[in-house]
Amino acid sequence: MVRNGRHMENDLKEKVIPVIRQYHDVFAWGPEDMPGLDTKMAKHCLNVQPEVEPVKHKKRTFAAKRQKVIEAEVEKLLEAKFIEEIEYFDWLANEVVIKKSNGKWKICVDYTDLNKACPKDNYLLPSID
Repeated sequence: MVRNGRHMENDLKEKVIPVIRQYHDVFAWGPEDMPGLDTKMAKHCLNVQPEVEPVKHKKRTFAAKRQKVIEAEVEKLLEAKFIEEIEYFDWLANEVVIKKSNGKWKICVDYTDLNKACPKDNYLLPSID
């Protein structure tokens, strides 16, 4: 299934969709499609204001079914080397497990406190689909 931008012109859609279908194997559709991505090419670093005190959420427990979903997602990201285990940390946020309309589970992390500690960007991203 391929989704195009909602505002994409129809004639452009008709040109783009066949190309995506023809070369679907070169696109990364998830972390498992990009194992061992070199951190020299892409690495996310936070610009946290030094005067802000780190916030550590209390550890939450989850029902067995949700815990299995979290463990599977973490394992997938570890295998793809998108995340790595750390022995110490300044910020800690719990996972939020949400059931999607199609019955699958979605894992999110509540970064509200961390976002508040980062300076606001004067050049925001445009509204994208």
